[in-house]
This record gives sequence, C-alpha cells and structure tokens, in this order.
Amino acid sequence: MAERYQAVSAVLVLVFFLNLVVAVAKLVLGYLTGAVSIVSDGFHSLTDCFSNIGALVGVRVARKPPDHDHPYGHRKYETIAAAAIAGFLMVVMIEIVKAAWSRFDTRASLAVSPLAFAVMLATIAVNLVVTWYERRAGVRLASEVLLADAMHTQSDVWTSLTVVVALAGAALGYPMFDPIAALIVVVFIGRAAWEIFRSTSEVLSDHIVIPEDEVRVVVMSVADVMGCHAIRTRGPRDFVFLDLHIWMAANTQLDAAHEISHAVKDRLMATFPQIGDAVIHLEPPPRDDDPRTR
Repeated sequence: MAERYQAVSAVLVLVFFLNLVVAVAKLVLGYLTGAVSIVSDGFHSLTDCFSNIGALVGVRVARKPPDHDHPYGHRKYETIAAAAIAGFLMVVMIEIVKAAWSRFDTRASLAVSPLAFAVMLATIAVNLVVTWYERRAGVRLASEVLLADAMHTQSDVWTSLTVVVALAGAALGYPMFDPIAALIVVVFIGRAAWEIFRSTSEVLSDHIVIPEDEVRVVVMSVADVMGCHAIRTRGPRDFVFLDLHIWMAANTQLDAAHEISHAVKDRLMATFPQIGDAVIHLEPPPRDDDPRTR
C-alpha cells in the first residue's frame, strides 16, 4: 500500500506541473487577446492544479495506517479528495457564466492571431498526453483520485477545442462566438463534475463493489461449505471490505470449522486481490421454515 500511495503521489506531482504550464499559457493568452473563452478555459485548467494539490493532501492522509479512531483505515480520504475535484468544477462553472454574461453586454472585439491558435492547440496536445498518462496510472493503481482527475483533464480537451472554434468565429468577424463558447465550456465542465460526483458517492454511500453471485461461486467452491448468504461488499475498488455468512453442518468441530472459514477467506482474497479484509460468520444451514430459504 505504501508503494501504491507513493506512485499515486508521483503521478499527481508530474501532472500538477503540466497543468500549471497549460493554465499559465491560457491565462496569459486570454488576457492579451481579451477572449473570455480563453480566460475561462485558463481558470478551468488552473483548478486542475488546485485539484492536484487537494488530491496530494488526500492521498497523504489516506496512506496512514488504521488507528484507534479509524479502525478501517483512512482510505476514504482519497475518495473525499476526488469528490473535492467536483466542488472545484462547480466554482469554475459559476465564474465562467459570470464572465460570459458580461461579454454579452459589452460586445467587445477580439484580437485573434495565429499565435493564439498555436498556443491553444499546444495546450490541447499536452492535455491529451496528461489524460492518457493519468488514466493509465489510475487503472493500474486502482485510484479514484487519478481517474477523477483524468476525467477533469479530458474535459479541458473538449473545452479547449470549443475555444478554438470560438477564436475562428471571432477571426471571421463574429465576436459573439466567444461568450457562446464560454457557455458551452460550462456544459462540458458540468458533465465532468457529475461523473466525478456519481463515482465518488458510490464509495462514500457503501455501494456494492463485487457482485454477490461472483462471491458466492468462489465460496461454494470450498469443500464442506453448504451455502452462504448476507454477502456484503463496500469501499473503494482497490480496498474492499467483505462480510458474509457461510453454512456448515451443525456437528462440525470448532477447529475444523475455523479451518474451513480460513480456506474460504484465502480463496476469496486470492480470487479478488482488491479485498482488504473479509469477515466470515459461521452458522448451521437454515431450517425449512427459515426466511433465508425463501
């Protein structure tokens, strides 16, 4: 786990510096050209940097081992950090709408040059590389915060493409393309915020992680297990907590039952390496009138 958190942190640090370069480039270009769409896109990229910092803090806390107050560990702090990214996106949406509305009122013209297109296309290329790199790392390390941040960066690609179209429209004499593009940026950001919120809320609300049928197949493959029920999984995808009840013959000796339960646990953790801990309750098979048989 320590190596995993170190790897996640290393990815976040590298992505932070790349996002900072992209954000500064967009903001400088936006203020030089007066394009509200570029400035909005720059602030969108700047929130990537803030998100990276928040994620680094969350990962640092999440790597702490279990203690008296947190017997299940601190892993969910990483999920909370991922959820904070959605909060950053909401703030950006509000600011972009304000800036776009102001531009509709002023109807100012834009100074569009080939350099503006070159800078925007370069930032798109950087964001594509960051998205690809961070998503691969997120899958490899099973990190919600990296996957969420990759989704955030991917939204930058779409918003930047929208800004390029707006610049082309402004160059052709249609300055209203600029605030319209800014509002389209809001739609992309809102979609990314919703996806992040949905995925993190599943972890925080203890949504099922491993399907019951898959767990049952593994449990029933162990000799002397007569059945199982009350299967529950929760937690992040890379650190799942599992508990369930297994049925064994009522006359099974305690030491034999103990060995069987360990065989079940070992097979489950071998089949699903993402399981951090499994609690198994032993009981005799239900009677015919038991609600569990219905």
